[in-house]
Amino acid sequence: MQARSFRLDLCDAESIRAAVGGAERAFGGIDVLVNNGGRGLIGALEEASDGQIEENIAVNFTGQLRVVRAVLPGFRARGSGRIIQMGAAAAIANYPGFSVYGGAKAGMELACEALAAEVAPLGIRVTVVIPGPFRTDFVRRSVDRAAGTMEAYAGTSGKFASLIAGMDGKQPGDPDRAAEVILQVSEAEKPPFRLVLGTYATNKAKRQVEQRRAELEQWEAVGKPTEFR
Repeated sequence: MQARSFRLDLCDAESIRAAVGGAERAFGGIDVLVNNGGRGLIGALEEASDGQIEENIAVNFTGQLRVVRAVLPGFRARGSGRIIQMGAAAAIANYPGFSVYGGAKAGMELACEALAAEVAPLGIRVTVVIPGPFRTDFVRRSVDRAAGTMEAYAGTSGKFASLIAGMDGKQPGDPDRAAEVILQVSEAEKPPFRLVLGTYATNKAKRQVEQRRAELEQWEAVGKPTEFR
């Protein structure tokens, strides 16, 4: 087994093209893309600066779209390929203090929904992996705080920030087991579009389905009859 590393900056389009091209030349092509770049941003929307918002969206959304676009020509030429996109539990239902991060992750998930339909006839499969809290270095190394702090949000985004900090190193998810499952899915003949990992995220997804159905039914009589008569 061989491994090579290439510098890749999700905020730099040329860096992405160079890294993907280097991997293709080194190995004769790419079979599986695991799009696992990501950076958190904790803070109420009003507390975040314009620069923080732009950078976070670039890392979690536009930069990752560029990575996908960079591998697609090779996938199309071979008539095969797997895209494993890492999502987030915040995209199932978001938290106060994760408006930018969760919004960017949700946007990437929905972009992949369209992408999956676009590339399926070309022999390319797409799976969005949605993990709950896993015991990685994400909280310690990859989560920024909003530039401002406002007392008005102490009980919402402020409380969430404390919760996230307190769970670092105590997350129930095992990264090694997650990696094994992702490898299994990457080799499956008919992989799922969404793969939810862990008890927390699974229960969260089930609750969200039930809550959306209940709200839809509650307001159906108001929202449904809006066509021309």
